[in-house]
Amino acid sequence: MRLVNGQPTDHLNLTDRTIQFGDGVFRTLQVQDGRVPFWSRHHAKLAADCAALGIACPSEEVLLADLHRLGVENAVVKIIVSRGESARGYAVPADILPTRMVLAAPLPAYPSALRDEGVVIRVCDTCASWQPALAGIKHLNRLENVLARREWSDPAIFEGLLLDRDGLVVEGVFSNVLILRGGQVLTPTLAASGVAGVMRGIVMELFAEKGYTVIPSDFLLAELLEAEQVWLCNSLFGLLPVRMLGERNWQILPLNGALQQTLADRCCQESLSLR
Repeated sequence: MRLVNGQPTDHLNLTDRTIQFGDGVFRTLQVQDGRVPFWSRHHAKLAADCAALGIACPSEEVLLADLHRLGVENAVVKIIVSRGESARGYAVPADILPTRMVLAAPLPAYPSALRDEGVVIRVCDTCASWQPALAGIKHLNRLENVLARREWSDPAIFEGLLLDRDGLVVEGVFSNVLILRGGQVLTPTLAASGVAGVMRGIVMELFAEKGYTVIPSDFLLAELLEAEQVWLCNSLFGLLPVRMLGERNWQILPLNGALQQTLADRCCQESLSLR
């Protein structure tokens, strides 16, 4: 089912600014057995991203009513908030009203073995763009990610890394990146580009709780290759260790197993029932 402003429909007005300019933000989250993991964090991030772009964010009550109306037990749910409808041109009318869209799709299949055995990744030729005004925001202008994802079709490659114009690691095409190096956990600052995902914040907390110093810090690809372990994270697959990048192979550390269990426990603790 698809909802636009709470009503079932497959149609969107062609004057909506999502179509004209990609003028909006979105969140992608799971529904598992009728529960939404980390719902409060997702809504808080949606509200922060809307505020950064000057878009009125739907309340939790409104969006939860939409989720109840979807009636899904196990699904991926995408929430899109558009600035609304306007005539041609970049200027925003003073009386514009936001459009909200809520869509459900089947959950992707991520084999549980990936959490223990790790994934294979590559480096993309497409660079992450430099734009501090949009850094960290999950906005709808995702064309560079589309271009990067078109670079490979090998099913053995799970994800691609995006570097910036200076060769610094920014993120994966659809994930955030963390590395363990010298006893510290580093993750790109995302001060000039990239998306600060909800799962990134959760995983940073988990590392800190286990006694690691977690530092948002920019690093080059060469520094990632020297890391003791590399992880990817997002709200659909959770946390996955990296097993291989080019000729570099990593052995999966015992720490990974402890993180997986703690994340699973936290997911249960911070979930909202739709029943």
